[in-house]
Parts: sequence; C-alpha cells; structure tokens
Amino acid sequence: GVMAAPWPELWRALLRPRGPRAEPGGRRGVRALRRSPVRVLQPQSHQEQPPPPPPPAAVERSAAAPGLWYEKAAAGDRRLGKVVTIAKSKKFRDNHGKVLLEGHRLIKDALEAGAVPQTLFFSTVGHLKLLPEAEIKRASLVKVKFEDIKTWSDLVTPQGLLGIFSKPDPAKMSYPAAQLANSLPLLLICDNIRDPGNLGTILRSAAGAGCEKVLLTKGCVDPWEPKVLRAGMGAHFRVPIISSLDWESLPTNLPAGIQVCVADNNDPGSTSLPRGAASAPASPTAPVKSSPRAAPEHEDEEGAAIPELAVQHYYEDWARAPVAVVVGGETQGLSPGALGLAASTGGRRLLIPVVPGVDSLNSAIAAGILLFEGRRQLLWRHKQEDGKQKLPVPG
Repeated sequence: GVMAAPWPELWRALLRPRGPRAEPGGRRGVRALRRSPVRVLQPQSHQEQPPPPPPPAAVERSAAAPGLWYEKAAAGDRRLGKVVTIAKSKKFRDNHGKVLLEGHRLIKDALEAGAVPQTLFFSTVGHLKLLPEAEIKRASLVKVKFEDIKTWSDLVTPQGLLGIFSKPDPAKMSYPAAQLANSLPLLLICDNIRDPGNLGTILRSAAGAGCEKVLLTKGCVDPWEPKVLRAGMGAHFRVPIISSLDWESLPTNLPAGIQVCVADNNDPGSTSLPRGAASAPASPTAPVKSSPRAAPEHEDEEGAAIPELAVQHYYEDWARAPVAVVVGGETQGLSPGALGLAASTGGRRLLIPVVPGVDSLNSAIAAGILLFEGRRQLLWRHKQEDGKQKLPVPG
C-alpha cells in the first residue's frame, strides 16, 4: 500500500494524478510542499491562519463540509495511544489538563457548553455532520479505523467518535439556557463518593433537580473518569462541578447564609428516628437530638467531638433558600467535616425511613430523593411567598 512506501515515493504517490479514481477536482487543495510534512491549504485562504501541519499521513479534504479538513491516521500514529492514557489515568488528566469524551451526545453537549476540543477521532465522515461545524474546526480531526476505536472504547457498542478536550473550567462554561432558567438555590456536596457509576448518576440527578452547583470533596472519584461521564449523561455540561475540595476550602464555594443538611447513609441510627420521635416528629422548634455515630468520648483526628445534629424525616420542612445537601459514600459515610459544617450552619440530619432490616439506601438513590424533595419544598415556599405578596392589605 501507499503507506508502506519510503517517504520520497510517498510524496510522489500523493501528488501523482490517480486516473479515473482521482477525487473530483483532483488535489487542488495542495498548495506547498515542505520537506516534511505536507501542508494543505484551501484555495484563496493565504490570509487566514493555515491549519497546523499534520503528522506524516495522507491528507484529504473531508466530504462532510468543504471547509473541514481531516487526516487519515497512519499506522502507529502515537496520538492514538494517548487516548487510552487519558481515559485511564487521573494523574495524566490532571497534569495535562485533558479529558476524553466519547459519543455524539456527550461531545455535542460539551461543544455547545464551550468546552475546547483538541483532537476528534472518528471512523466515518458522517460522524462529523452531527456536530456543530464552527466548533469542531478548532480541533485536529483524525479519521481512524472503526476497529481501532473499538479497541480503545469504553462502550459496549462504540459509536465511532472520541474526543480529547481541554479540561473544562466551570467558570468559563456557558450552561444551557433552560438549565439556568430552572436552577434553584439548592447545592449538592458529595463526600467520599468512590463509585464512578454512583457519582455519575448523582450528577445526572443534580442536573435534573436544578442544582446551582455540585461540590466534591477530595475523597470522591474524579468526575472526569470515563465511567462517571458515561453515567452522567451530559450532566457535566449542564451544572457546575467543583472537585477535590477539602473541608477548609469548601465553605468559600457556598453562598452566604446557607444551611447545610446531611443524609448519612452509613449510620445505623439513620434508618429510623430515635424512639418516641415517630409520634412527635422533629420540628424546627423542638429538634430531636440524634445520638452521634461514635460514643461521646470518641474524638476525631482534630480532637473535637463529633457534633450532634437535629434529626428529622426528609419529607418534613427543611429546605429554605439557600440550602445544601451532603450525601456520603456507602462505605465511608460522612466525614466529621461534613457533620461540623452542618452543625455550624444550623443544618439537620435528614432521614429516609426504610423498612427495618433493609440495608440503607444506595447513595445515588438517597441523593435523588433528597434533591427532588428539596426542589419541591423550595418551589412550594416560593409560591407561598408570591401569594402573600399578591394578597390585598386589609384596611
């Protein structure tokens, strides 16, 4: 094949007319021959900045759109190996500020939110037609064999489209208008959520409930891991996600006057209210004290006793704007930092009662229940306040 030919012969082969199989218009796009590699320019585009020179590879014009250029990856193109590295290594993602996205839906959501594409790998030109043209012009477009994509892909049925993007910065993203219009002063704090499927599902619920933002502590899995992205179904580009926070810096990401409530799935006492509380539910005026998870004499590493929190059922009144909900991981439960923050903001512990003998709920399910209940309460309160303002003043 042409690809195996030595370099001088390869260039000659590329520039030689190819008889009846030549593309319409021949190779008019080739404007200059450097020693290495070929630079391809569109006619009359000398004033525009030329695209970066491609690696040694055959270069052709994409039929998808006249202005789009793509390269055919040569055998052994080193960039293809990078894809796997980015997908598998958090260290690489952090050090190089790159993330890997797969599939049309996720890549389209990313481009529309302003994420910056660096390289897009695709198996057929048709994949490019499904993406916004102006945005993908900024990236290197590389056509690869579907078999190769299958080798790197994380999906059961790969779509034939992978993208390396600059790691998105929440401050620079433009989230969808519908998302912003339906956003509420409701925040989610994830504490020690280690399971990628759970974290992705939680992010998806947070976007669905209209959370203002999601904060992740250092104990959580990296939100840009492929499994989290897959389970998130585009939530990464609908709601701001701030990760790797410690409990000291976390409050700086919270609005003033916020109340922080916790759902502690790991606490055996959280499956039912303390005895006697069922007949007299906890209320803001008469909080029921929960027994701390540890015995009172147990102290955490900072040497402060684990704070006691008022306990109540999740369906009772707790959500006043602005409010945050902390959901802990299933194995670690909540950090002392989470309980401390809740206590210092006058927050409560929210119990989701389950049938005795049943294990506590999965973290993602608990997060979904609390966030949508929080949304319901905030909207109800807003409606009540609106109604009060419209009432005629008695005189």
